[in-house]
Amino acid sequence: MSDTALPPLVEPAAELTKEEVARYSRHLIIPDVGVVGQKRLKNAKVLVIGAGGLGSPALLYLAAAGVGTLGIVDFDVVDESNLQRQVIHGISDVGKLKAASAQESIAEINPLVKVYLHTERLESANALEIFGQYDLIVDGTDNFATRYLVNDAAVLLGKPYVWGSIFRFEGQVSVFWEDAPNGKGLNYRDLYPEPPPPGMVPSCAEGGVLGVLCASIGSIMVTEAIKLITGIGEPLLGRLISYDALEMKYREVKIRKDPETPKITELIDYEAFCGVVSDEAAEAASGSTITPAELKAKFDNGENFALIDVREPHEYEIVNIKGATLIPKDRILSGEALAELPQDKPIVLHCKSGARSAEALAALHAAGFKDATHLGGGVLAWARQIDPSLPTY
Repeated sequence: MSDTALPPLVEPAAELTKEEVARYSRHLIIPDVGVVGQKRLKNAKVLVIGAGGLGSPALLYLAAAGVGTLGIVDFDVVDESNLQRQVIHGISDVGKLKAASAQESIAEINPLVKVYLHTERLESANALEIFGQYDLIVDGTDNFATRYLVNDAAVLLGKPYVWGSIFRFEGQVSVFWEDAPNGKGLNYRDLYPEPPPPGMVPSCAEGGVLGVLCASIGSIMVTEAIKLITGIGEPLLGRLISYDALEMKYREVKIRKDPETPKITELIDYEAFCGVVSDEAAEAASGSTITPAELKAKFDNGENFALIDVREPHEYEIVNIKGATLIPKDRILSGEALAELPQDKPIVLHCKSGARSAEALAALHAAGFKDATHLGGGVLAWARQIDPSLPTY
């Protein structure tokens, strides 16, 4: 065993049935996996956080590999915009709980796998209880608050987890395990001691993701899970793999334990820690947010106001509210676009869902546009409540 290899995470099951030998034969004839490795997979309990972009390929391949018990944490329902990348769901699953839809697909791929659903929102109050039932965590979440929660709960319970993240054409994967037996343990906070400022990193819903990227990153995550369970190969503990699909390049970054990382002793309020929107944006939006119905009334009454769309040009092409002027948020935050804004009439800002327009609103208030407001829920809320003929994205 090399100095970076780890002992197997899971003891082998007592036996493989005749049916299992036939099903997993292509694993059994790999010497490094073999019967014992397959028995470890059979005995393993793996929890997958999120049945979305990364969770879809992860769950499908963990099930196909013969992981005996899978847990799925997801409270969301399948939406049509998911189907471009979340391949565990189909058109007949739209509106269904993602966890339930995923369970049905898993049963079709491998009925020998036990599946447990956790359809509540993962929170500090329930994370330790849920995680405690599993050997290994696979984190396919798409927001910083949940990532820090997953990390801290895994640290407190001494469990390893495989982490992945995706955005547009790029993805990253690593393994975190504070209590790793080789003395090289580390956790997510050694890589990211604190979250980025609110609004700095767009989500996949704001920035998009190439659908097939999920398969590339999800398959690496499953590979790492199998290596940890069976004790083969060299896991990504202490290494981060970054993948650029456009350049078709993988890069490796070494991660080391940071002695400055504070010891994790309890779970905290992660929404507050990550500040989903900045304090300035929350303060600006308080009392300066209008509803889609109120915006419609302004149009209907012929009020003289300027509607400013702070999204990106490619988003404006997908859908826009008639009469809106496009001025992307970054041009407002930098101050560059302030001269283009009218001084003689009220300004209403909008974005996709309300987060970016709240950040821009804080900048306008600070620049003296005190009566500026923004549209709560953004163009998505406008399309849902006022003009259902508009596409949503």
